[in-house]
This record gives sequence, C-alpha cells and structure tokens, in this order.
Amino acid sequence: MKNKLSELRNSDMLSHLPQISYLPRWGVLIVDLILCTIAFWLSVWIGGGVFDYHDLEAQPMSLWQQCMVVLFVQLIAFWAFHTYSGILRYSTFIDTIKVLLANLTTGIFLVAVNMIISWTTGLHPMLNTALFIYVPTAFFLLFTLRVGVKTISEFFQQGQASPKVLIYGTQSAGIAIAKMLRSAGNTPYRPVGFICNADQRSGYELAGLRVRPIGEKLFDWMKARGIQHVIVSPLKMREINPAKDLQVFIDHNIRILATPYFTQFDNTDDIDAQRIGRIDSIRIEDLLERPKIEINTENVRQILNNKVVLITGAAGSIGSELVRQVQRYEPQVTILLEMAESPLHDLTLDLHYRFPKARFIPIIADVRNRERIEQIFNELRPDIVYHAAAYKHVPLMEDHPNEAVQANVLGTKNMADMAVKYHVERFVMISTDKAVNPTNIMGTSKRIAEIYVQSLFRKLQAENPDCTKFITTRFGNVLGSNGSVIPYFQKQIAAGGPVTVTHPDIIRYFMTIPEACCLVMEASTLGKGGEIFIFDMGKPVKILDLARNMIRLAGYTPGKDIPIIFTGLRPGEKLYEELLNQKETTLPTDNPKIMIARVREFDFDQVSTLIDALIDITRQNKPFTTVRLMKQLVPEYTSKNSIYEQLDQQ
Repeated sequence: MKNKLSELRNSDMLSHLPQISYLPRWGVLIVDLILCTIAFWLSVWIGGGVFDYHDLEAQPMSLWQQCMVVLFVQLIAFWAFHTYSGILRYSTFIDTIKVLLANLTTGIFLVAVNMIISWTTGLHPMLNTALFIYVPTAFFLLFTLRVGVKTISEFFQQGQASPKVLIYGTQSAGIAIAKMLRSAGNTPYRPVGFICNADQRSGYELAGLRVRPIGEKLFDWMKARGIQHVIVSPLKMREINPAKDLQVFIDHNIRILATPYFTQFDNTDDIDAQRIGRIDSIRIEDLLERPKIEINTENVRQILNNKVVLITGAAGSIGSELVRQVQRYEPQVTILLEMAESPLHDLTLDLHYRFPKARFIPIIADVRNRERIEQIFNELRPDIVYHAAAYKHVPLMEDHPNEAVQANVLGTKNMADMAVKYHVERFVMISTDKAVNPTNIMGTSKRIAEIYVQSLFRKLQAENPDCTKFITTRFGNVLGSNGSVIPYFQKQIAAGGPVTVTHPDIIRYFMTIPEACCLVMEASTLGKGGEIFIFDMGKPVKILDLARNMIRLAGYTPGKDIPIIFTGLRPGEKLYEELLNQKETTLPTDNPKIMIARVREFDFDQVSTLIDALIDITRQNKPFTTVRLMKQLVPEYTSKNSIYEQLDQQ
C-alpha cells in the first residue's frame, strides 16, 4: 500500500499539483460561499426531517430568500474576520479561529434579528432550528476544506526532493521551526523528527513527529533513511556547549544547520520565507569553545559618550567593528581614518544606513604621513584614539621589512606624538600576540611600537600626571578577519579543494571580531596608562581539526571529497603561539578575561633615538640592515623559517 501511494505521489499525472499557484482571495471567498450554501440546504433538510417543518408556507420568506439573507450576512462576517486572506494550503490554527468566529457571528446575528421580528410582529422570517444547525454544519465544511487542502498539499510535497531533516531541540523554538517548514511553500527541508538529549524523555511525538534521543541508534536510523541534516533550534544553542555537544554530529558527517532567533525577522507577511531563507550551515565560530565575554558598559559609556573618537584603519576587520560598537555609547562624532578608498566608501554607506542619527567624518589618510596626521588632529581635536591601522600578514612582511617598520612603527609614532601634542585623553593601540617573543618581522615591528608608546607614557607621566593615557591591547588570531584562515579555507572548500594546512601540529588561539573589539573598549577603561593588556583567548585550536570540521560543515568528507595537504611552515611562522595568560607573566584586572602583561621597561630617550635610526634606515631600502637593528631593539626576536636566521647566527 505504501509503495502504491508513493507511485501515485510521484506519477506524471499528479506531479504538477504542488506547483499549482495558490487560489486568489476572491476565489477562496467564492468557494467558502458555495460551501455555506450547501450547509444551509443541509441544515434545512436535516431540520425538516427531524422537526417536520409544517409551517414553511406560512413564513413570509421563501427558503431561497432565506438562503440569500444567510449568505449576505455570512459574506459580511467573512469580510470582517478576513477568513479568505490566507492561502488554504498554509492554513493555521488562527485561520480556523477566524472561520469559527465568522460562523458564530452570522448565526447569533440572524437568530437575534429573527427573534426581535417575531416579538414585534409575530412573524418568523427564518427557521431558528435551521440556523442552529447551519452554524456547525458550515464550520465543519469550511474547516474540512482547509484541512483537506493542507493535508493533500503536504502529501504531495513529501514526494519532492527536499532533504529530510531532524530538529535538535524540543522546546517552543524547535516546534516553531517544524511547523514553519511543514507549512511554508517551496521549503528546502522536510522535517521528519526531533532530537533530544540522551538523558531526556523520548519516544513521544511533537507536532506529529517522533522525538528520538542522541546515540548510536539515532545515527544508524538516520543513515538507513538518508537523513544528513540537523537543524539546531535557537533555544537549544543557548543550552548546550556547541563546541562539545555538536561535535558528535560532525563526526558522523551530518550537516548542522541553524536559524536566527525569530525576533530577528522582519514583521512582514512573508515571514516564513524569510525564516527559511536564513536557515544555513552553522558557523565554524560557533563550534570553537569560547569564554563568555562580559564588560562594564557603563564604564565604557563614561569615556566615549559625547566624545570625538578617532579610529585608524577604520575600514579594516577590527577597525570597522570598533566603529560599530562605539556607536552604542553615542559619541559626539566618529572620525574614520583609512588609507584604502573603496573599503572606506563602503563602510561609510553602511554606517549611514545602520546609524542614521550618528555623525561620521571619513578621512583618506596614511598614518605614515606626519604632516597629514597633524593636520587632522589640529582640525578635529579627537578625545579618544583607537589605533588599529597596521600591516599584519606575517609571510608578506618577511619579504617587506622596511614597509612593516614604516607602517607599524612610524605610523604608531606619528599617531602617538600627535596625541600628546593635541592633548588626547586616551590612546589605545591594537597589538598582537605575535609581539610575544617574536619570530617574525610583523610581530617585532608591533613590539617596537609597544615599546615606543609605553616608554613615551612613562616619560610624560613623570612630568605631568594628567597626560595622555597610552594603553596597549594584545590578542591572537581573529576569526573571519581579512586574510584569516577561515575565509581562506571557505574559498578552498567552495572550489572543491584541496584545503592547505601548513603543518599537522600547528595550533592557534582564536577570538571573534566582536569579542576582540568588546575587550579592547573594556581595556581602554581599565587602563591608567602604560599597560599592555592581554585577553583570555580560551583554548588553542588545532588548525587541522579546524579544517576538517569546516569541510564536514560544508557537507563533505575530509580526505575523500575534499583533500587536505600540508605545505610546510611559512616564513616567520611559529608552530605554537606563546601562551598569553600564564600567571607568572601577567597581573589580574577587575575583568577576569583581561590581564596585564609584565614586560621589560625602556628608557624613552634611548628608545626614541634607536627608533628614529631604524626609521631612517628603512628609507635606504636595506632590509638586512633594518632587521639587524630590529633585533637590537628587541633582543628576544629570533627569526624562524626565515632568511634572517643568519643574523641570529652572527
């Protein structure tokens, strides 16, 4: 029998039915009125058979006239409750209630009018018995129509090629997802059940779908039925630890899907289509075990509210997120300093759309141009500076050490000097964990920039305690930033592979862009000047595991569908990043996710002379001479996998 139903469902004779366009509103209204006509005559027939209408001829209105009156009043009730506005195959409980209210209103109104006329004139225009029978009969026919159309539609949709999906989460959000997928048209997935935790009660049904516990039996059952997708409800994502609890699905090559919270959807008639359109593969960021970030927003507001805020590298990954987060605290104006024209233009358009009431001043400028930077400070007089402009790509900077010094050292020096000259309240420099015992040009150039701003602050503080507060923040790799490993892997997977990993044992610390920027702003409130703040980066992630999980999330099998190849460490690249949260090298702060690094202190006059000499050397285009002086400034700098290793041997 089941095979025959499947053949009928997929037959050429009926395969076109799911594609039939929905009936227009006037069509639904006409069909409803036809059913109401049938209901009226059925009620007269049933009532006549039961109560023997012997006085029909004595009534002032014929049965046809009574039928027209009933249909007229019913039409007004349909219009009042908009019973015809929905699509029949997507009918919901609310549509049923509308139909019921329309029928009850019609019956109550006609009975009331009939009784009033009877009391005043002694005549009975309509049969009360027929009216009492009409209301439930009409509702039954209208309800049957909607349920029948919905059931038939779902029956034929089951034969389409939509992949089967289980929903992880049995609370309201999970049930809403199931109902949404079953009721919306052109759905990309067909729900066939729910998943609960192994320790929860299972075996019952929700919304007509069976609830099954996580376990090997579940995965065997899914494999036997070709189910390769699981949607995690938003509420379930809040309950579980995605990094641990979803890994079991990935290990079984099951694609994990997610949907945003329903409050994020626009309030429109096309809400189901919007929700379904936003069901997509879960982000790899959600599978990395990250510590929860909480900051003191009131402290941040005190230093940013109604202030002139300058952000360098404003169109970059970190800079653009800083700009957006700063707007929460309502600065007077935000200055967007950026060297790249097109990204700055795109950012400005996005900001005006997101924050129509905020003020922005986009400026094309290069932090290496001292005269231009001074002009900006002189004209706009910023109160707070977030210095995010920098060259950051390790292998590229190994080939261009002079440019690394020019951008990361000279650029920082220019910004810091102007901050002092024009009495900026706080100067926050964005640094990197690669400045810890650096093995490459990029990390060393950032360490030199740190040394400059730290020693500058100590010199200024000795002369004036109310001087500009210089604060440095360090963090590791940022997920999703320009040129980071995740977008790179995504492009390789989209192209069919291979995915390239430098070394099977390489590990990195990761943090999301919003997390990093959130902690930067918190650190800027904690700093009293001269500190280097480091962030709790959580647990290190093995890049090979990251690549495998990304391949599985895309619906492929690592090594089979998408190969992984090892290319060897790149110039200046470490196998293991330094641990930034070792207690013996840090001091705690009020925020447990932020610590102060213990670092060597330098005399500003000596450092300034060496840095000026380093900057002058970069203009001679002698990379080995530049790197040799960098090693003098940062004695712990030892080149790795680089042509500059010979300088260490010397």
